Amino acid sequence: MKLAVVGGGSTYTPELIDGFARLRDELPLTEIALVDPDVHRLEPVSGMARRMLARAGHPAAVVATTSVEEGVAGANAVLLQLRVGGQAARDVDETLPLECGCVGQETTGAGGLAKALRTVPVVLDIAEKVRRHAPGAWIVDFTNPVGIVTRALLEAGHRAIGLCNVAIGFQRRFAANLGVAPERISLGHVGLNHLTWERAVHLDGVDVLPKLLESHAEEIGQDVGLPAALIRRLGVVPSYYLRYFYEHDLVVEEQRTKPSRAAEVAAMEKTLLDLYADPSVDTKPELLGRRGGAFYSEAAVALIASLAGDRGDTQVVNLRNDGTLPFLPDEAVIEVPATITSAGATALPVAPVEPLFAGLVAHVTAYETLALDAALRGGEERVADALLAHPLIGQARLSGDLARRLVEANRGHLSWATA
Repeated sequence: MKLAVVGGGSTYTPELIDGFARLRDELPLTEIALVDPDVHRLEPVSGMARRMLARAGHPAAVVATTSVEEGVAGANAVLLQLRVGGQAARDVDETLPLECGCVGQETTGAGGLAKALRTVPVVLDIAEKVRRHAPGAWIVDFTNPVGIVTRALLEAGHRAIGLCNVAIGFQRRFAANLGVAPERISLGHVGLNHLTWERAVHLDGVDVLPKLLESHAEEIGQDVGLPAALIRRLGVVPSYYLRYFYEHDLVVEEQRTKPSRAAEVAAMEKTLLDLYADPSVDTKPELLGRRGGAFYSEAAVALIASLAGDRGDTQVVNLRNDGTLPFLPDEAVIEVPATITSAGATALPVAPVEPLFAGLVAHVTAYETLALDAALRGGEERVADALLAHPLIGQARLSGDLARRLVEANRGHLSWATA
């Protein structure tokens, strides 16, 4: 089985390779193609990947290439994990909104919109190459903002499923809280990518969320950055990203007093790439755990193995709504548990979503619809409309000012915005 990783020069990649090595029986790979336009990253990362597989006795060959066509040709699955503009663009995403009094975050708010504007056209171009050179391949999108990017792929007719590590992270965290194997835990996970709540935590089919909140609310609150009292009152576990909505002003104050996450990650990446270039290093560095993406490899392996093996198991993925949440349009992309087979993902039934959560989901879905339109058709007014629709912005003057500044800052990445 051949897997292509577009964005294979990412410092995340050894996390993937570690998972492929540990879970070889679940996903019997024979070739891993790492695709990246940046040879200065691709060379040390691919060398590290080969050494890790060799140490583990894994037989897969690692091919490194700057050509998408060459990398995806004949692949059974293509994993997208690219970052258009790198950490420099991310730094703008995180700092420019702060200057206007808005949260600076790479997937939520104005920064997430900027990333979507840069990313959607590039991903669609890659997907067309996959369609030509690997027509039977599944595209697994880990590229943020996952919901918007996955919707773009699906609306263009591609075989695509979006993937995030939030749900598997909660599964592992709750299993540790309860002292049980993760396989015994399933989640009542509902919402949009980076806008989700755990409304149930099933241990062997029995909902133990009330027990978890009674015994571990303080710990869970620290993990997601929200007060334990709020979590108990809501009766659910919000994802960390809900903090940007529930405590927006406090987050803005905090962000103004410390370096951007992009600056922190850029420093980590330099150290990691130096480690990857060292021929004596053949195990995943401890520093990689601070880079983010916990359990990313496990989630990716499980999804690709189920698509390839027609396993019919349940996983949390991003897919078309198609009536699952009746208050959203069918074409919206939601993040819920789904049955995974060789035919793709089919959402499991979801209990009616309470107004407190459904209102925010509907609001952000409207923003994502406008964000995708702006990414596909361009135009500063469309960017401003998307910002005006976003619950974290939503003011006319602010939206117009942010739109102008975001377009100017990203002009080099937007074909429609060239001077």
